[in-house]
Amino acid sequence: MSSNIRVQRICQNCGKEFTAKTTVTKYCGDDCAKRAYKKRKKEEKIAQSNTETAVIKTLPILEIQEKEFLSLEEAATLLGVSRTTLYRMRRDGSLKFGAVGKKKVISRKSIDQLVNPNP
Repeated sequence: MSSNIRVQRICQNCGKEFTAKTTVTKYCGDDCAKRAYKKRKKEEKIAQSNTETAVIKTLPILEIQEKEFLSLEEAATLLGVSRTTLYRMRRDGSLKFGAVGKKKVISRKSIDQLVNPNP
């Protein structure tokens, strides 16, 4: 059972006009269909790579948020500032440090109070 339908369509890949034998045909030929498939698969791989990269970038911040005491580097990463800014905040009295041996630590409570002064 063949169809006598002839529909003028525009190829979604190359943009050329062609005569389609069905109403669902998207491409003018096999070459354009293959190119579109490859392009679609490439875009899917790029999107997947971007989501994996986003997860990898946020993973250290999630680990830092779970800790009770943070080093200066971790606190700077969490707040998005430099270590110098943390020392400046300490000098101004808006942030308090503690010391464990020679290592300076900052409690999560002091960072939370800095961000939300009125709990």
